[in-house]
Amino acid sequence: MMPPEEESPDGDRDGGLVLLHGPKSGSTRKQGCDPFAQTQRSKLQHRRARINQQINKEMRMRAGAENLFRATSNHKVKETVALELSYVNSNLQLLKEELEELNSSMDVYQNESESISVPMIPLGLKETKELDLLVPLKDFISEHYGEEGVLYEKEIKEFMELRQAMRTPSRNEAGLELLMEYYNQLYFLDSRFFPPSKTLGVFFHWYDSLTGVPSHQRALAFEKGSVLFNLGALHTQIGARQDRASLPGLNQAIDAFQKAAGAFNYLKENFSNAPSLDMSAASLTMLVRLMVAQVQECVFEKMTLLRAQNDFLARLQLAQEAARVEDVYSLVHQTMSQPHVKDYVPFSWTTMVQVKSEHFKALSHYFAAIALCDCPAPSDAELLEQEKAFLQFHVTMPEGPSLRVLLQDPEERRKLGKAHLKKAIMKHEEAMRIHGLCKILRKMDILQEVLSFAHKRSLSKYSEIDHEEDFFETGEAPDIHPKTHQKPEIKSPNFSQVKVTDLFHRLGPLSVFSAKNKWYPARRVHLMRGENGFGFTLRGDSPVLIAGVIPGGCAAEAGLKEGDYIISVNGKDCKWSKHAEVVQLLKSTGKEGVDIGVITLQGSECPKAVDRKAAVMSSGSGMLKSNKENSRKSLMNSKSASTLLVWSKKSKRSKKSTYSGVPFTAVGDNEAMY
Repeated sequence: MMPPEEESPDGDRDGGLVLLHGPKSGSTRKQGCDPFAQTQRSKLQHRRARINQQINKEMRMRAGAENLFRATSNHKVKETVALELSYVNSNLQLLKEELEELNSSMDVYQNESESISVPMIPLGLKETKELDLLVPLKDFISEHYGEEGVLYEKEIKEFMELRQAMRTPSRNEAGLELLMEYYNQLYFLDSRFFPPSKTLGVFFHWYDSLTGVPSHQRALAFEKGSVLFNLGALHTQIGARQDRASLPGLNQAIDAFQKAAGAFNYLKENFSNAPSLDMSAASLTMLVRLMVAQVQECVFEKMTLLRAQNDFLARLQLAQEAARVEDVYSLVHQTMSQPHVKDYVPFSWTTMVQVKSEHFKALSHYFAAIALCDCPAPSDAELLEQEKAFLQFHVTMPEGPSLRVLLQDPEERRKLGKAHLKKAIMKHEEAMRIHGLCKILRKMDILQEVLSFAHKRSLSKYSEIDHEEDFFETGEAPDIHPKTHQKPEIKSPNFSQVKVTDLFHRLGPLSVFSAKNKWYPARRVHLMRGENGFGFTLRGDSPVLIAGVIPGGCAAEAGLKEGDYIISVNGKDCKWSKHAEVVQLLKSTGKEGVDIGVITLQGSECPKAVDRKAAVMSSGSGMLKSNKENSRKSLMNSKSASTLLVWSKKSKRSKKSTYSGVPFTAVGDNEAMY
């Protein structure tokens, strides 16, 4: 993942990434947010938000009742409180069941085409409360940066508008860009306003996506993690809505579910100690595996579109693809059945996964039977290739004649095909039985139709190949070896695709003007030019550094010091100015002299210390030290521009200048004396 990088107001870059200003971000916000659309999905989200609020209220009541129960010794009061607790717990259970039914409303997110497809499992977005940052950020700007906070109200309101829009992203590419844009802006917010030793005093409130249980933290990492979760959830909704009866739709669904898996996997690897269950390691592992399984299901559907239906090898491949889908869904079901996860995952999800596992196992045996019964015996030229494929087809070799005889004898092929069909019918019936156990799934007509169609198709085929004179007992068909021709890829988020600029860039370059740096109050110095100039050396850009001061010179007498940064010249803001621009401003002064505004970083009064401080700041991460995201810095490829967590700034030095007769040796190769 690439980082957002710092950009000067004139459009120059510190890194290799071009950034965009207000108009782009504003248009993204307009396109990516649709809070007023009265669609079935938005109504679902409003209902989810309402239930979240009710759950929050009931949990506060329960906490109060539990505290009273523990505190009182009065028997009658204890009885009354116990009764109240049972009432509250009953309400909570009903609310959680209602929320589970909402989260199980998979049909809301499915495509609207007339084609029949097995429904996919999408995730609802995490809900969050509104957040008013106006006062905290204004106070921090006044206290930390020494500027009038009211001057930055526009930037603060723009950030708050972005956050508000992010709460209801549209279910398309623009919605994804909106979430990515907000996530990238959180990097700058972290660097500007969240010092490592102090909190901003703002709580970030988010509701668990499946239980509705509220959580809050002061750490910005919680906000980042929740946005990443919603990014993954939005990908699942986009994947579920694709028309998988067409090849473009299938490719888009595969891409969406792979990106969802990447978002959840990235969240699991880089964020720890999440306060909500949906972002725990166990839940995220389950979600990654679920997304991979849904990718594998799409790959199977893609194979059914691409392969010739009357080809023996193609049908064997379909059978193995179906076995692979069954394999990954079995793993998902095992993950969902683990402690702490099974009580959290909706019953309809667990049932759906189990139904799909049985359904695709049935399909694998069905396609094996079709390959054996509907395809003609191989010619001598085809025999070797079919033998090779069949050797790797079953987990254990079927009982009976040799492989060559089996493939060439139509009767032997029919016997084995019949065994596969028998197993397919048993698995179809098991899938339908499990499906019938879940009230929510029984309401899904499409799923019922798919299961019923597959079952009837296998029964019809079995009746077709079953002969009255069959006196042999149908044997047990071996399991089919799972194999795929397109392994799912877990695609990590690529935030560099959404280019942003720091909304608070007017505060100055992050290398100096960040929450991690502390400096002495800004000073204004009136400087007169002497016979030998001002008597100092300058170095660097944005902001320009006073690298050396001639003892007894004009600059020294005026009170300038080594390590001072020039932030203004005659009232003109120079925090983002280049070396040459500052020099030009200084040279254009007349006999009346020049007013220079400077700041000095605490602990950085000498150039070497300044360099060390700048080096530390230029590679500082945007996460809390307690977060695992910091540990990834050493793993990043040095050829990339770093990640969102590690910001590196190319140092901009002035050209080498040499002067004769310099009375001291402080002028370095990249410094110039004035």
